[in-house]
Amino acid sequence: MRSQAFGLAARAGLAPFFCPVRARGLWGRLPAAWWPAPLRAINPPVDPRAAGLVFSVGGTGGAVGAALRRADRRVVQIQNPRLRLGRFDLVIANRHDEISGPNVLLTRTALHGVSPARLAAARAEWEPRLAHLPRPLVAVLLGGSNGRFRLDVAEAVALTGHLVDMIRHDGVGVAVTPSRRTGDAVCAIVRAGLCPLGGWVWDMQGDNPYLGLLACADAIVVTRDSVSMVSEAVASDVPVMIADLPGRSRRIGLFLRDLARAGRIRPFAGRMESWPVRPLDDTGAVADEMRRRLGLERDPAPYSDIA
Repeated sequence: MRSQAFGLAARAGLAPFFCPVRARGLWGRLPAAWWPAPLRAINPPVDPRAAGLVFSVGGTGGAVGAALRRADRRVVQIQNPRLRLGRFDLVIANRHDEISGPNVLLTRTALHGVSPARLAAARAEWEPRLAHLPRPLVAVLLGGSNGRFRLDVAEAVALTGHLVDMIRHDGVGVAVTPSRRTGDAVCAIVRAGLCPLGGWVWDMQGDNPYLGLLACADAIVVTRDSVSMVSEAVASDVPVMIADLPGRSRRIGLFLRDLARAGRIRPFAGRMESWPVRPLDDTGAVADEMRRRLGLERDPAPYSDIA
């Protein structure tokens, strides 16, 4: 959530400060939409009322953002707030959220800060550090189990087998970056299968290679559990393949279907695939439209991100 808000802010030229929302006491046991007085139910470390523009994110952030809105403080909600949409000046959501309204902007991908400029800077930094790996280079972005999909030992074994097949049959280099949700056992299985064949798996120590892999890869494999990771991958200029996982999500299914219809992604079946693609990234266009609708100047008042 935070990366989506900060990504949008960066693309819009805004200077953010962050206000994490934490419920006080018993309020944490109730959905935020039920809070009669959201500003009394939280104890933020920084007062968001100092901002003239607030970005609220998600359901809890949305409840607080709606309560903060007034004539001299506009509120932009990111993601479906599951509240009346008219309580916000602007709502920015994905197509797969299946909402609409005069103040709603819809995107094909999640908001993020993976701009062409950031990719170029990451490429300059990481190309020398990844030069020991064979080409073509396939970057693998690993997610993890969540409430919708499962990535445990059995799934790690199957995915590693596909990656090994790709190395052996297609002669590719493979570089893997786990996420914070990737379990230690999953990382150990992937490392044991790939490293003897020349693969590289980040050990979660030192500089994070995530942007560098997006920038330097000739193709990307990403697990299907994360809309954000897939969105950042398709912002690159290389083919993106989706590694299937057991589980189900209607929203993620709609999201991936849109990208497949656009020719931007294909299923990963254990082989390197290449096809003509263009970067798919709606964040910049949404940032420009947001500025236009809100009449933002290039040097706006401070903005607060509520999540």
